[in-house]
Amino acid sequence: MGDFMMMRTTIFGAFLAAAVTIGLPAVAQAATLVANVDVATQTMTVRKHGKLIYTWKVSTARGGYVTPAGQWRPYRMHRMWHSRKYDMAPMPFAVFYHGGYAVHGTTAVSRLGTPASHGCVRLATANAETFYSLVREIGPGNTRIIVSK
Repeated sequence: MGDFMMMRTTIFGAFLAAAVTIGLPAVAQAATLVANVDVATQTMTVRKHGKLIYTWKVSTARGGYVTPAGQWRPYRMHRMWHSRKYDMAPMPFAVFYHGGYAVHGTTAVSRLGTPASHGCVRLATANAETFYSLVREIGPGNTRIIVSK
């Protein structure tokens, strides 16, 4: 291994050890982009490298439906998806994170900030496009979507 590679490996290892030592949350250590969806307040905050960059209104599951709590990595993305389950409803800038659940844009912007979906996390379409672009830039493997009740 060359001197540069050895030094780079040593510096990276020291950085990881420092992160563990100072007690950063595991999610923060593992993800560069973190989207926190708070079902109680119907908001989503987005942090990049630990810095808050966006706070958006969302709509999560309305009565009779559920938005599951937990944390996931995105596993599939589509600029435009149509829900096969709900009459081919458009889901622009869809970032799928758990089964059929996704963060995606909506035209029902008047409902943002209130529970209104079948379980997905709805955003204003411009915000969904921004989030979609961030996930593409950072990479799904470096992104976490955390949903809390």
